[in-house]
Amino acid sequence: MAGSSRSRRRSADYAWLITGPLAIFAIACTIGFWFEEPDWYQDWLPALLLLVLYLVTQFAEFNVVIRRNAFSVTVTEVPLVLGLYYVSPVLMIGVVVTGALCLQLRATQLPVKAWFNVAKQAASICASLLVIAAFPPIVNAGPGTWGVLAVAVAVNVLVQLACLAGVMSVVQGGRAGPDTLRASLPNQMIAGVNAAVGLLFLIALEATKWSAVLLAVLAVALTLLLRSFAGFFRQHRTLADVYELTQAVRRETSNSALPDVLLGRVRDLMRSEYATLWLAPQERYPEVLLTAQVDNKGLLDMSPVPAKIRDLAVDDHQVVAVGQHFTETEHLRDQLRPARVKDTVVVPLRSGQAIIGTLEVANRIGESRSFRDSDIQVLETIAAHAAAAVENSRLVDRLRHDAYHDRLTGMPNRRRIVDALAESVKVHAEQEVVAVVLFDVDGQRNVNESMGHAAGDKLLSEVAARLRGIADSGALVGRIGGDEFVVTLRTESLESTIALATEMRERLRGPMAVGSLTLDVDTAVGVAVYPDHGSDPETLLQRAELAANAAKALPYGVQPFHPALESRAVRRLGIAADLRRALDNGQLEVWFQPLVTLADRHVVGVECLARWVHPAHGEVAPEDFVAVAEHTGQLARLTEVVLAAGLRRCRDWAEADRPLSVAINLSARTLLDSRFPEMVEEMLAEYRVDPGQLTFEISEPGMLNDIERVLPSLYRLRDLGVRLSVDDFGTGASSLAYLRQWPVHEVKIDDTFVQGMATDSGDLAIVRAVVGLSREFGLTVVAEGVESELTLDLLEEMGCELGQGYLFSRPLPFERLEAWLSAQTEPESTPTGEVRRLRVVI
Repeated sequence: MAGSSRSRRRSADYAWLITGPLAIFAIACTIGFWFEEPDWYQDWLPALLLLVLYLVTQFAEFNVVIRRNAFSVTVTEVPLVLGLYYVSPVLMIGVVVTGALCLQLRATQLPVKAWFNVAKQAASICASLLVIAAFPPIVNAGPGTWGVLAVAVAVNVLVQLACLAGVMSVVQGGRAGPDTLRASLPNQMIAGVNAAVGLLFLIALEATKWSAVLLAVLAVALTLLLRSFAGFFRQHRTLADVYELTQAVRRETSNSALPDVLLGRVRDLMRSEYATLWLAPQERYPEVLLTAQVDNKGLLDMSPVPAKIRDLAVDDHQVVAVGQHFTETEHLRDQLRPARVKDTVVVPLRSGQAIIGTLEVANRIGESRSFRDSDIQVLETIAAHAAAAVENSRLVDRLRHDAYHDRLTGMPNRRRIVDALAESVKVHAEQEVVAVVLFDVDGQRNVNESMGHAAGDKLLSEVAARLRGIADSGALVGRIGGDEFVVTLRTESLESTIALATEMRERLRGPMAVGSLTLDVDTAVGVAVYPDHGSDPETLLQRAELAANAAKALPYGVQPFHPALESRAVRRLGIAADLRRALDNGQLEVWFQPLVTLADRHVVGVECLARWVHPAHGEVAPEDFVAVAEHTGQLARLTEVVLAAGLRRCRDWAEADRPLSVAINLSARTLLDSRFPEMVEEMLAEYRVDPGQLTFEISEPGMLNDIERVLPSLYRLRDLGVRLSVDDFGTGASSLAYLRQWPVHEVKIDDTFVQGMATDSGDLAIVRAVVGLSREFGLTVVAEGVESELTLDLLEEMGCELGQGYLFSRPLPFERLEAWLSAQTEPESTPTGEVRRLRVVI
């Protein structure tokens, strides 16, 4: 496809914008010359002879190919010089217009183009006549006359060139005009030579009229010589191009790259508007239909040639050529007209006795040109080499397929997966990861032992077929081990990969028939993504396997890789033991990040965030020790510690008559514990905190994984009066579908959208949509990641109620939070008590 920088092509009807003014100019000039010379018709005999000469020169066009450039040579400037000297202006205009009309009728082209060509010729001859009228009258064929006629011919050529560049700019875009001017330079040089020849003819005729006989003999001889010369060079160039093309096709071993190598060269060699390669579907090879078109850098997945003509060539196993030089297929020309195709040649591609496709060309470039028998011979030669290249590439492809695919399932094997991952990780796009999702089939070994390996193979084949059916069209699905399957693809993030893996696992589950038994097959799924979990294919696969092993112990069976999963015996258990001691000894700190109303800048709450400084490893990232807590059964204790610290501070602020609510992050796994709502109720009573002052933030992707199982706990918490918030909203797979079902009070927009909304229109649209949707549902909207005044203004304008982020404050320990409140806020009385209002947002 054309790049965005290319000008868009318009309808050919826009050419009337140029044709109309040209026609008006020509008509006006004709009327003026008529009044200037009323007896213009007296020169009718020279005008008639000039018309014959003009038509002969127009139709006697021939091409010269020098190196890689093709030149179209006509000698119309010769009769132009003679006519400007001998014929009156009105008759000269008539000769040129009549000649142009005859040429357009012979070319049988579109009316808009035909009338443009006639108007262009008329306007250019009028411009030449005006030049002559501007000089003193011509009285002889002396040097002064040479100069006047030379200037007139030059004006004629330049006006035609300007008209052509103008219409190309109007129809094909602004860049087409300058390109036309550059391409026409050699033709302008030829026009100058022709004008000089015309002056020599004029001098000879002025010397004696009998010189016309010698000039005619000379013209015929030169025409025959030039045609012979042009034919020789054309034949030589054709042979060289065919040799170059066949060499390029022979070197190409890839079936997919063959059209790129072949079609552009065929189109140039055959001087056609279209060149098409069609390959019939065969076994695992899909149908191929690609076309190279003039003025289009890419390949089109279409063909201008009607399918009936292609089918005729395939069915008859012979070439089908349709055009003005092929009388035996005259009845087929009616099928070409609806597609605006004037001629075509379709050559079958043969592999032994079978037809595997066709090579086609259509629309020989040039108004009066058409394909001939010699073109068929050239295209048949190319088609023979193209067919051999297709067969060779398919043979190589079959050998490569066997080396990189599993024999049992036909899926890519480990070698192919590793190679594909190596290519994928070379290209790292923003907001995108390369995901490795590994499925470990449970119970396959038991099937082998109890029913035999044939039954086990059938089970694996069934799993492979089902996995291939549910995988995304852009994913690569393979088998890397006995009961291990891998899906690799590009996704937006780790969270979206986990959601996709969960969905695929659910769709993969279900009864499978193995022999006389129906087995309920389950899988454990491990997820690893580049660049978060590794930079090379082997590392990604190894870590996906590690995650799949860990997933076997989980009720939901999907586990993303985490550094805590690596080296279980040492690192994981060591950190787990240290985390337990830190929880028991109060070594974990709870930091607080303020939550601010955007309308009046009131600090109304804080989010409680756990922080841990390991005595040996230093500061441990929250996601690291939370994952360790999840996999070692300490998550409930960690949640309890954070909740207790938050409720204690909430009570102290309430007793000081400056209430601040607290928000606690919850894992979906915590909500699976049916005793958790009871613990919350007991702690609220213990710390004497109003339930409305406590908000639990649950990550949307986490809820999506176990929505049915966490809903009972969510409803019980809501009944206690606790506020519930959907954290990281917008990153899940089904945000809108579940929003009405969840018993939540608040939506927290993920910071990735908030931080990008000031510069990315897509993020801005997402945030605006979330705010509007949440307000329709009666939900409070919180924006996290507010880091700039512009972002703050945009959020306030669209009606977002609350925000938090580095623009207000980073997470702070309790003592620094108190200092921040004293330094950055001031007290303000409200009906609900004293609140802290920001003095200024820095």
